[in-house]
Amino acid sequence: MLADPVAEQRRKGLRVALAVSVGFTVSVAMGAIVPFLGPLFAAQFLLSSSQPMPAGKTLGMAVLILATGIVMLLLTAWFGDHPATFLMVLGLIYFLCFAAQASGKGGPAVFLVLVVAVMVPLLGVLNKDLAASILSILAFGVLSGAAMMWLAHAVIPEPASIVPQLQPPVPAPPGYLRALANTAILLSSVTICLTSAALGAAIVIPITVASLLGQLDTTESGRASVGLVIVNLFGGIVASVAYAILTIRPNLFSMFVIVLVVCLFVGGRAAARSADAKVYAGALTTFLILFGLGVSPLPGSAAESFSTRILYVAGAIVFVFLTTALLWKRPSARSVAA
Repeated sequence: MLADPVAEQRRKGLRVALAVSVGFTVSVAMGAIVPFLGPLFAAQFLLSSSQPMPAGKTLGMAVLILATGIVMLLLTAWFGDHPATFLMVLGLIYFLCFAAQASGKGGPAVFLVLVVAVMVPLLGVLNKDLAASILSILAFGVLSGAAMMWLAHAVIPEPASIVPQLQPPVPAPPGYLRALANTAILLSSVTICLTSAALGAAIVIPITVASLLGQLDTTESGRASVGLVIVNLFGGIVASVAYAILTIRPNLFSMFVIVLVVCLFVGGRAAARSADAKVYAGALTTFLILFGLGVSPLPGSAAESFSTRILYVAGAIVFVFLTTALLWKRPSARSVAA
């Protein structure tokens, strides 16, 4: 029996809401330095498929993320004091990720590797005290994200009689020029943030940029692009409002309810089989990062004003749209029609 798309979306959305809200609350209760990391991994795992990730693939994903963290930590230690060389190495890593993304390979692993490749250098350079604990932060994020994924599937399983509707892979050209342009855009945002002492901004801006670059499509209409801007800004606004509500009743139960309600609304749309699902997944990413920074013990990340939080996200969105307009090669009308 084939899966009902609406019922499948409902189950997937409920899993995302359960895993993210429970994982986020547990991370904060345990004093995690970056509490949004585990829920972010869990959301990516769950949105990538309606079926639980096989144990072997889960282990491979965990090894890939931890290996990326180790490599980035070593590169930061070796080249952190040599900015030009360090940025060239980062640019090569970002290019490989974007090239894989452009060719449709890697799935959610590519975005997660990009997140790690952005976080580790920023934490290692801007906060020396956290350099030694980056690997433990990544390990906790991967393990908690995988645990929440399996918990969500145990509580809300996919019916055994349902046969998932597998979409055939769409062949894509390598897109090296697009990958090179995306590399320049992301590397520029990382460079700007590496020169800033505001650690909160340094984390949220490049990750928002990486998320947006994965959502944009040059063949979309102007109206669709405006919708993408609005939805991503919406994620930032919701995070700021949620943090303001949490300050009224600052306890774990209130936090759980707030994250659960937001994830039911945004995560449910991110779980749909629609063209705008990845946009809502990006809005969920923005919400988790901003809200997570508000409750994180990272220095300088808590109690930032509403306008400052939205300014970070809005600045990243405007930066991406301006730079893609300049650097992306627009497809011809003939190729779009084809």
